Amino acid sequence: MIEKERTTKETEIRLRLELYGSGKTQIDTGVGFFDHMLDAFARHALLDLELSCKGDLHIDDHHTVEDVGIVLGQALGEAIYPVRGMERFGNAVVVMDEAAVECDIDLSNRAYLVYDLPVAGKVGSFDTELAEEFFRALVFNLPITCHIVARRGRNRHHMLEAAFKALAVALRRATAPNERIGIPSTKGVL
Repeated sequence: MIEKERTTKETEIRLRLELYGSGKTQIDTGVGFFDHMLDAFARHALLDLELSCKGDLHIDDHHTVEDVGIVLGQALGEAIYPVRGMERFGNAVVVMDEAAVECDIDLSNRAYLVYDLPVAGKVGSFDTELAEEFFRALVFNLPITCHIVARRGRNRHHMLEAAFKALAVALRRATAPNERIGIPSTKGVL
């Protein structure tokens, strides 16, 4: 069980994470749609995740979303690295009605994000541009190489939810235990 806390002038975050869990969640960031996305992510990655964030929502949701990405990325990094006896690479395409989003990841210990999801606007009161801020914060604090690319879609809710779920499934596949692999790198270290 990984436990993290982070307090800044903008947010106060508490997190508990079990990488090989069953998808149990208890999430409260004060941002309803974001909570829904984090719940979907944890459930499909089979992470047990307890997360609370008190942020400066009177300003906007940006600091909350970004800082949660930072803390979740750091916790996942602690749980994953050093990579040993796990697949390392993972990918998934998740469909939600008309939307299909692909995510490919490498537990490379190198941060790189390709994000191609045309979802400008809002879902409810959630600014869709914040999803990219979350993914960037997560990827750079984990760190992993991650490509999130829309294959098709129009509905912003469907596309964002497919993106969170695709990352979840790709992460679950990349962290799948495989003792035959040892350290999955030609360099001998990740």
